[in-house]
Amino acid sequence: MTQPPSQQPPQGGFGSPQDPHQQPPQPPQAPPAQPPVPPQAPGQAPAYGAPQGAPAQPPAQPPVPPQMPGQPPAAAPGYGYPQQPGPYAQPGPYTAQPGPYGQQPNPYGGHPGQPQYPGTPTPPPAGRGNPFKGKPAVIIGAAVAALLVIGGGTYLALSGDSGTENKKSDAKGSSAAPAPTGTGEVDQGDGSGGGREANDDLNAGRKPGEAKVEWLMTNDVDLPRNGADVYGPWVVGDTVVKAMYKSLVGYSVTDGKKKWEVPFTTEVCTAPVAPADNGTIVIGVNDKAGEKADCTVLQQVDLKTGKAGWKKPVPQGTGFNALSDMTLAISGTTVTAAGTGNAHGFSLTDGKHLFGTPDADCKPFAYAGGPKLIAASSCRTGDYKKTQHEVSEVDPATGKPKWTYKLPANWEVTKVFSVSPLVVSTEEPDSKKWSIVALTDAGKLRSTLDGGKDKFNPKCGGSFVVFGENLQGCTGVAADANTFYMSTEPTQLTNGTNDVVAFDLNTGKPKWRAAAGPQRTMTPLRMEGGDVLMYMEGSWDRGGAVATLAPTGGSPKVLLQHPASTAEIESDFYSPKYAYADGRFFIASGRVSARNDTEEKQTKTMMAFGK
Repeated sequence: MTQPPSQQPPQGGFGSPQDPHQQPPQPPQAPPAQPPVPPQAPGQAPAYGAPQGAPAQPPAQPPVPPQMPGQPPAAAPGYGYPQQPGPYAQPGPYTAQPGPYGQQPNPYGGHPGQPQYPGTPTPPPAGRGNPFKGKPAVIIGAAVAALLVIGGGTYLALSGDSGTENKKSDAKGSSAAPAPTGTGEVDQGDGSGGGREANDDLNAGRKPGEAKVEWLMTNDVDLPRNGADVYGPWVVGDTVVKAMYKSLVGYSVTDGKKKWEVPFTTEVCTAPVAPADNGTIVIGVNDKAGEKADCTVLQQVDLKTGKAGWKKPVPQGTGFNALSDMTLAISGTTVTAAGTGNAHGFSLTDGKHLFGTPDADCKPFAYAGGPKLIAASSCRTGDYKKTQHEVSEVDPATGKPKWTYKLPANWEVTKVFSVSPLVVSTEEPDSKKWSIVALTDAGKLRSTLDGGKDKFNPKCGGSFVVFGENLQGCTGVAADANTFYMSTEPTQLTNGTNDVVAFDLNTGKPKWRAAAGPQRTMTPLRMEGGDVLMYMEGSWDRGGAVATLAPTGGSPKVLLQHPASTAEIESDFYSPKYAYADGRFFIASGRVSARNDTEEKQTKTMMAFGK
């Protein structure tokens, strides 16, 4: 392969390619004999950097992703120690980049941290720098037992984190779906539940034009000492569903009352970002109770009825290939389960095994689902210092690639921001570079985004897929056929403001930007009827809002303005997750944890707003 001419690294900027063989200025690296430090653990956030214009294209060789400017983030808390809840503590991607671009600095700003152990003070969110610049410091907590570097250069964490290993305990129950059971603590807006006083009407202070608080739910599950992760929420018809600890529960969207519950004998340990179009989902549960449990069992559930279907274990690899937690993705009638060097596809309908790990040098470690099935693969290089990643669209029925796009050496796939059109986030960990690339339907490089001097802050819930984080599911980004939308980092933590920048996917250049307005920040969630659906974050004295932004830009159009009277409650959800359907907006805690049983029962877990 022809090597591009030597050049000085750009001063920073999204989309500015650099010579992949030239080492940019950076802190001293660890001696070769020592395994490299992995990217930040889930719950920690890398700094965001802003990119500049792209220099001339390198010759024959695929360009390395462009460099993004930014400041390195402040040291993030160790594994298992969450950052401060709220709109700004969010997870970001990792350090890898695909394809032929110049290298770039780390992409994202702060990530939400894992909830801390009970009684441990919550540290402030990690600092956010330029999205394409600066990798956050990695502090490995006691929850991580070891870090290994295998032949292909893939990082592998052993023993999990506080969200998996530490929450395991003996379980009782059945995987069969019972008849609908009672309700939890649900406050339907009149103060009659949810740990609030009976005379405390959630809508008493509602002003004209403000949305109604339809209900507020508090935790009714006795959790392990270190709490439990929450999966969902997913809205299927008139039911909103979430999974936590040892059950999957469906609630009425109108009043929050429990409609059905599927209990499990072991803990829920992973779930796809979204169910299939028909409401069917497959979640992962531990193979046994206790500290030595592995996340290896698949359980199908119909979210429309709460009926549990087929259940089967995922074939396990051997050696290093058996060490990584699996992640799940659904595309069409196929559900995939993948981890480092171990990938399988199953029929969503009956659990039939459709394909397994390919006998090849490149093996998928994660999939992104939806209208297409996208695989991220790590290739054997024979040199532990060198990594080689690929992106492929695969046939959901066979797992065979339809096309493959090879990233430059040492660039890693970290997130898939959009499956169709395909927009991929990549990073180069050692050089702290970040790049976002768009690929065509045929797997060719369409563009590399040029972020200029902006700082961006996608919220991805974790920063490394081998830690059990999904390849997709980021907020702060959205895409339609020809445009990619991404929000900038807020100007300050509280009462700051930000913009949404629209990028032309054919050129990678910004087309327009829209401002959130004074003391407001906005986070794209997805496309809605041709517009960008966004959550306008609130504060302690101002409610949040659901808004849309036209594909041509302009000012946000508010669909739901949440009441100021419940702003403090709305802002208090830890690592919040959002869902919007049929004019209702749901906020759910991403993890439930407390210092004692009393506080655990008072923890607010989900809130619904409507007209």
